[in-house]
Amino acid sequence: MEKKLIIKMIKNCFKQYYSEVNSLPMSSEDLEELADRIIQIKTEQPDIDLYDAVNDSVYEFLTG
Repeated sequence: MEKKLIIKMIKNCFKQYYSEVNSLPMSSEDLEELADRIIQIKTEQPDIDLYDAVNDSVYEFLTG
């Protein structure tokens, strides 16, 4: 799975919650960890849509 694509999807998802275009509420290490977690979710549940996995993980990050 392409990690760069997942990172781009995460950044785009954060744009829904933050108006500042280049602002992420996380460090680059956290971003990498979140991308790895999404890859793990997708590996464990191959039927889940990647878009849903990204959105659910970002929401969980923001609320958790």
